[in-house]
Amino acid sequence: MRTLLHLSDLHFGRADERLLAPLVEFANGLEPDVVVVSGDLTQRARSRQFREARRFLDSLPQPRIVVPGNHDVPLHNVFSRFLRPRRKFRRYITGDFAPEFVDDEIAVLGIDTSRSLTIKNGRVNEAQIELLRSRLEPLGDDVVKVVVSHHPFDLPAGHGDSDLVGRAALAMRVFACSGVDLLLAGHLHVSHAGDTAARYALGGYAALVVQAGTATSTRVRGEGNAFNVLRVEASRVGIERMVWQPGSAVFACARRESFQRIGGAWCRADV
Repeated sequence: MRTLLHLSDLHFGRADERLLAPLVEFANGLEPDVVVVSGDLTQRARSRQFREARRFLDSLPQPRIVVPGNHDVPLHNVFSRFLRPRRKFRRYITGDFAPEFVDDEIAVLGIDTSRSLTIKNGRVNEAQIELLRSRLEPLGDDVVKVVVSHHPFDLPAGHGDSDLVGRAALAMRVFACSGVDLLLAGHLHVSHAGDTAARYALGGYAALVVQAGTATSTRVRGEGNAFNVLRVEASRVGIERMVWQPGSAVFACARRESFQRIGGAWCRADV
């Protein structure tokens, strides 16, 4: 079994400072096998905000898979937005925009869905999808395959298709052929876990999709600050939603869910 800590939408520049130390304490006490950060580390891609994000990341366990979000691309500086959109992310966070962690049980692969030409929406291109396919192809069937993006490939109820990452259907066909098990994303500031069967009819294939809420931003949307802990096995995934408790000033488990793989499809477990 592998333990993943899934954080998203930190939004330094609009982060609630009270949450940082308890989150770091929780993360280090958990001792996860991988820390995943699915984008929007900053509020407006400013140097100070990236420096704050870097200090926070350095306080977390390793290894870490970190991908950018749309807020990590400059918005108001048009020159930087179109000519060097990821310069600060590369300088302060990482220059690896296709990060990966692979061992004999799990493969966690990141993909950059941020774009200069959109304000908040994301997109993947055919070259990125082909790169993912080539990285997934050598992995055995006994390795749980995880793809991390900022923008989601599937959505919880109440969200329109405009929130999907662009070219999601093309990517999902490749994911089905490559046996991707788990899709981790953020962006919506809403926690969610489900499968892709309803949206994508792909010959009995269904991935497990897990959204993280915002771990530290003051811009919450109907739920408290939250993140996920995933316990990942070959045919079973347990998800704990950790939510900030203002009264006790700790993150505590607010919900547990379990999913199982039957054939090529992930679905909610009975127990």
